[in-house]
Amino acid sequence: MRVAVLASGTGTNLQALLDEVHGRDGIAIAAVASNRPDAIALQRAADAGVKSAVFRLEEHAGREERDRSMADWLVGHGAELVVLAGYMQLLSAGFLARFPDRVINVHPALLPAFPGIRAVEQAMEYGVKVFGVTVHFVDGGVDTGPVILQRAVELPDARDPEQVRERLRPIEHALLPEAVRLIARGAISFDPSNPRRVVVDR
Repeated sequence: MRVAVLASGTGTNLQALLDEVHGRDGIAIAAVASNRPDAIALQRAADAGVKSAVFRLEEHAGREERDRSMADWLVGHGAELVVLAGYMQLLSAGFLARFPDRVINVHPALLPAFPGIRAVEQAMEYGVKVFGVTVHFVDGGVDTGPVILQRAVELPDARDPEQVRERLRPIEHALLPEAVRLIARGAISFDPSNPRRVVVDR
């Protein structure tokens, strides 16, 4: 299975995918795209010999055109699954239609709680005692797609958002490659009685 990764920043989740699944079990990271030319993720791709490209919104007529160009480029590299790994842009309906049920995202909260940006800060402001990570399918909403995997960690005395993120990163780095492996081997399906429920056949 050829996997494309979209990333806007440091690319630590991309690195986890490169380390854990690239070149294993019939999985290849085939392409990396970013909206930012200074994203460290692009250097990680180059170091791994993976093709990359930048699709800046400012260089296109709008989000739909940018996403159309990006989708064309990903399809040209044979992408069968698109992974959002810290990609800080909303994707258009047209892009998602090119990869139906084949776009996944990792989010630093236990969805449906605390979607969108500042998820850790939202959780801390609410006073939660349990934080976590969700890997989910991407739909037209903001972090509203069906949940694939989740893992929680108890942090009852959390005070610093960055310290919480440090505790969550290893969970992200474990769950995201696991989700890709499960999809690659056909172990993910949807419950016919509830299409929001993802069934994992381990």
